[in-house]
Amino acid sequence: MSYVFHRHTKHDYPTAVAGDGVFVVDSTGRRYLDASGGAAVSCLGHSHPAVIGAIKAQLDKLPYAHTSFFTNEPSEALGEHLIARAPAGLAKVYYISGGSEANETALKLARQYFVEIGQPQRSRFIARRQSYHGNTLGALAAGGSVARRKTFEPLLIPVSHIMPCFAFRYSETGESEEDFGRRAADDLEAEILRLGPETVAGFIAETVVGATAGAVPPAPGYFRRIRDICDKYGVLLILDEVMCGMGRTGTLFACEQDGIAPDLLTCAKGLGAGYQAIGATLVSGRIYEAIAEGSGVFQHGFTYIGHPTACAAALAVQQTIERDNLLDNVKRQGAALKSQLEERFGNHNHIADIRGRGLFIGIDLVADRARREPFDIALNLHARIKAEAMARGLMCYPGNGTIDGARGDHILLAPPFIVEDSHVAQIVETLGEAVDAAIAGLPPTSQG
Repeated sequence: MSYVFHRHTKHDYPTAVAGDGVFVVDSTGRRYLDASGGAAVSCLGHSHPAVIGAIKAQLDKLPYAHTSFFTNEPSEALGEHLIARAPAGLAKVYYISGGSEANETALKLARQYFVEIGQPQRSRFIARRQSYHGNTLGALAAGGSVARRKTFEPLLIPVSHIMPCFAFRYSETGESEEDFGRRAADDLEAEILRLGPETVAGFIAETVVGATAGAVPPAPGYFRRIRDICDKYGVLLILDEVMCGMGRTGTLFACEQDGIAPDLLTCAKGLGAGYQAIGATLVSGRIYEAIAEGSGVFQHGFTYIGHPTACAAALAVQQTIERDNLLDNVKRQGAALKSQLEERFGNHNHIADIRGRGLFIGIDLVADRARREPFDIALNLHARIKAEAMARGLMCYPGNGTIDGARGDHILLAPPFIVEDSHVAQIVETLGEAVDAAIAGLPPTSQG
């Protein structure tokens, strides 16, 4: 009997006992190639000696010190490392323990900033449908995932949700990606005007959408237009890079590829690569200065912020990525993975789109390719694919509700940055077998 409250009470989980590079090993000795990094977390795999060594060394010196009494060397060094490489204007790092906390922190910072500068009427936030920003109540309210929100709707603050920048599903016939991106961005301006610009504090968006839709990159020019709209109305731009950031798309910060800088940027997952629990909210100089020169206190905090061991681990992760030129490998192997996926699935009757950036790739599954019609949600195709993949020793991250929170299935791939050619080939071959087996197991009438 297990006394652990697992994620799904009707599922039996294998017991992970060891990590070996890109593989996880269970208690029976079975090896699983981690093609999703767990949930886009394990960017250095599961046994990197440099990170493990840094954790052990920090434990020998100082495991923990509460930030109401002390700062600590690893947190200061990690902050310097991140800000030296961050988009222009980001000047300070506020540490937390994960992605939900990072986005919760960003929302509260945005609110307090406007209180500090004498605009307390700014309390509204705008986000996008088909987004995910976390499971704490503020982050959940900002998220646009229908299924995740449903049970807790009565507890959530009001947040407006505009059109997602998802050209494959939302562009009109004959509309270019650039034109669609402009139309999707203009939806933000329309909502700001509807609410009243003087009431809006911030707009939050994933730079590249992750779990809810499967590695959806923005249309060309979308975020430049978003930045212009935010500046026009004095609205703070919050970019959620919890899943897509820290090198996952081929640059340390995903927004580098869109040529913009946000006012607040959140990161987690790949920051510490799963070796310790850590997240961060990067804050612009003007937001920090408003609080520092005003009340002087951010009305927020958690027990484990700035945790010395977590910061030491994250610093070692980031130094390893830079020292070993792993972002080059992300670009190279990401291109190889996408190319091989297109070769394997390009003419597949039930694959409609393969998208993403770097080692962050989504695969869109459909019952009818010509009409892009999704499978019946009752079939739980995403869960069938996950089970078939696990049975073959492959970890992938399938999801459902891709189109509107209810309909649609996709697969998200986010393997470690240390993947080699043989791993990429194994991912594609095994995933192909798993997808075909899952679809073959459906009732014949559901397969188009």
